[in-house]
Amino acid sequence: MKALDKTMPIAGFVPDLCEPRRLLVVVLAAQMMAVLLTLAGTYYDGFSFGRLALISFFMQWVALTATGLLCLMRHRLNRLHPAWGACAVVVVVVGTTLIYSALSEVLLARIVPSFQRTRDLWGGHLWVNVTMAAIMTSTVMRYFYVSEQLRAEEKIALQSRIQALQSRIRPHFLFNSMNIIASLIAVDPDAAELAVEDLSRLFRASLRESGAQVSLEEELDLCRRYVRIEQLRMGARLQMRWEVDIDPKTALIPLLTLQPLLENAIYHGIQPRPDGGEVVLRVGASGTELVYQLINPLPLGKVNSSAGNRMALDNIRQRLAALYGKRARLDVDADNNEYRVTLRYPRT
Repeated sequence: MKALDKTMPIAGFVPDLCEPRRLLVVVLAAQMMAVLLTLAGTYYDGFSFGRLALISFFMQWVALTATGLLCLMRHRLNRLHPAWGACAVVVVVVGTTLIYSALSEVLLARIVPSFQRTRDLWGGHLWVNVTMAAIMTSTVMRYFYVSEQLRAEEKIALQSRIQALQSRIRPHFLFNSMNIIASLIAVDPDAAELAVEDLSRLFRASLRESGAQVSLEEELDLCRRYVRIEQLRMGARLQMRWEVDIDPKTALIPLLTLQPLLENAIYHGIQPRPDGGEVVLRVGASGTELVYQLINPLPLGKVNSSAGNRMALDNIRQRLAALYGKRARLDVDADNNEYRVTLRYPRT
């Protein structure tokens, strides 16, 4: 507990134990402890299913009651410093154990008259239960604290990588865009003005809060602006086909998810080809999932698997995992001289 005093409070330190999966873990852990205590008693006496039933009954009542109390107190506990929050959890569990231990002693004394003559209500057995509860709860709270620290550190690292991805616009793209704009000022001022607006919009998007979700319409607008700038540079070599089968105003997507994929498709699939090619962006829905597919030709019939391409894909996978967990997938496939990236995540 000393290490807790040196750190700042961590949000969500006490988890939601009433969530079905966590509640199941609590029930199973209590039952495992009942089995272990019963087996430990075989060193001094024979195995008894009756003893196992009584210990299980006691453990489950303590575990479920303490869990219910912690669920009700969770928001208040999470506003405390981790050290005080952990101490409060220990007090709740120990208090619950003390109450049920005393009640069980009283009930057994009434059910089995001889029990009262051999056991004292405030004897050693009650304090053994309390001590075991304090040790077990302290260990579990330390585990929660360390786990939450690791999750916080991973979240900070992930946010840094997300910000790096959002703020990364290749220097050569910036320089090429500025050169194109400079060359257009004299011959086509309107096109130069539009290119400046598109480039400005892309940079504003890269500076927005990392991990923000926007409408699909806004993300597609960024993609179209990016393609317009690239078409000024590559001309007819770059062909773009948009196949959007859902209402882009109603779907949400993490900001700058499709644009980096589109950037990779153009940079790795179109630019190396002397005759250029076509990039296809398909957007649709499959059940409760949104499905995006980006298709571009393979350069010279080979799969381009450069480090930059893999880094962008890995970053997008991590962003999706942070938002949707295992429900999101990003798959890559290459055949028939095509490179396909398929993105799926739940529709909110």
